Amino acid sequence: MNYLAHILLSRNNPDVMIGNFIADSIKGSKYNIYPAEIQKGILLHRQIDTMTDAHPAFRNSTKRLHKNYGHYSGIIVDIFYDHFLAKNWAAYSDVPLEVYIQSFYTLLNDNFEILPKNIQKMAPIMIEGNWLLIYAELDGIDRVLSGMNRRTKNRSGMDKAGQELREFYTLFEADFKVVMKDLQKLSTAYLAA
Repeated sequence: MNYLAHILLSRNNPDVMIGNFIADSIKGSKYNIYPAEIQKGILLHRQIDTMTDAHPAFRNSTKRLHKNYGHYSGIIVDIFYDHFLAKNWAAYSDVPLEVYIQSFYTLLNDNFEILPKNIQKMAPIMIEGNWLLIYAELDGIDRVLSGMNRRTKNRSGMDKAGQELREFYTLFEADFKVVMKDLQKLSTAYLAA
């Protein structure tokens, strides 16, 4: 799962949302420097990633891509799944997608000083480009994949993955729905504990 799913699975807890969003930048036990609810978000992110990577439906999705993209397949599927989340947003949240995203951007700006340095550099670019909203459109996914390809110095070929998304659209979407249902259960149970 990519940014949008991690944020949604934080169940509207602002500190958990921040922790879940910054988690990839926090290695090992370095999460201990953050307040308890942010730590909870970081650890939830790790559980989401572990469950997603092992999930049979996610593996079905990555298999469709592995021949052309190798170990980048999982990253690509994460992006695809955020597309399906954005596209089907009303099934997962009562708050309109645009409102939800703007609220999250405000949360980031209000807590800017506690974000890791690399997130402080990335967040303004993300907000300016409205990355989370462009996931809803296939052209937006193409832009995201092109940006990811540039970050790999064009080695990944991710800029071409939109073709597979279009070709196997209903299969990817079906896989997403199965994974998302299980992740909702995971996050609800984790945050209730």
